Amino acid sequence: MHVVLAGGGTAGHIEPALALADALRRQDPTVGITALGTEKGLETRLVPERGYELALIPAVPLPRKPTPELITVPGRLRGTIKAAEQILERTKADVVVGFGGYVALPGYLAAKRLGVPIVVHEANARPGLANKIGSRYAAAVAVSTPDSKLRDARYIGIPLRRSIATLDRAAMRPEARAAFGLDQNLPTLLVSGGSQGARRLNEVIATVAPRLQRSGIQILHAVGPKNELPYAENMPGMPQYLPVPYLDRMDLAYAAADMMLCRAGAMTVAELSAVGLPAAYVPLPIGNGEQRLNAQPVVKHGGGLLVDDAELTAEWVLGSVLPVLTDPHRLYAMSRAAAEFGRRDADDLLVGMVYEAVAARRAR
Repeated sequence: MHVVLAGGGTAGHIEPALALADALRRQDPTVGITALGTEKGLETRLVPERGYELALIPAVPLPRKPTPELITVPGRLRGTIKAAEQILERTKADVVVGFGGYVALPGYLAAKRLGVPIVVHEANARPGLANKIGSRYAAAVAVSTPDSKLRDARYIGIPLRRSIATLDRAAMRPEARAAFGLDQNLPTLLVSGGSQGARRLNEVIATVAPRLQRSGIQILHAVGPKNELPYAENMPGMPQYLPVPYLDRMDLAYAAADMMLCRAGAMTVAELSAVGLPAAYVPLPIGNGEQRLNAQPVVKHGGGLLVDDAELTAEWVLGSVLPVLTDPHRLYAMSRAAAEFGRRDADDLLVGMVYEAVAARRAR
């Protein structure tokens, strides 16, 4: 069997695709896997690093909403669809699995032309244009949230890295806190605005950190590699405030933490829910509002808090986050609620859907 993955551009598209690739190889080491990508996407680094073939096609940016520019898309897509067709024919693809992004729509349309079955995975609560179109032709559609609007979709969660999907936070906590030089017994707040950081989160936490420390809270804060590290004066006998540029071991960070303050990207929500780490979600205030939709289901389930970016202040942190961190019973209840909502097996469930799509085609 040969599987072509179409999900380039951002880590939110690439990481679930690679998690599926890993799951496919665990089940059958002989399966062929090729990832479609463009020369400007993160996949040019991430896919080869994980040992998978990358095949490049021209990039055709898609508008997220219906605009006059949409009329020009079919003409601009012709060349990239042809390039995708050639890759499907060369690899003798049995199925195309798409995750959205620039390369997904050419992959879907090329597969439709060649009669190759399509499986769509949508990570966000509000699907993008590529997956809206691809879902019309798909043999199967998988989604990350029970509130998805895609028709005939199966709720499975998001395929996650094994280091996250199999994480036992309680068992790894001593090792994780030792790795960061944190106290083993103090409540710990993890703060991160994603791989590049978030200025709003950084400013608020830098302001409120001393008051949290005086309340017995230690803080691990990933500020983003291009952002200036805030000055941190840790007084003897006080809990630590530890700002770092970047966290390359999120499994250790999750294990060290009791709660997280973060944005609400689909991957972040899925990872925190899977490992049972309660969070205060601060949706990105730009875009189409999808981050709020991503976080709402787990928050409704009791596994997190939700605050608008404009309402994130030092006072809100002290009034909403601090009471959770200092209440072990509430922390436990929120952690349990997050874990009950989270899905750790989305990679294996998606593998099953891929095999079903291939089997259905072969049975015709």
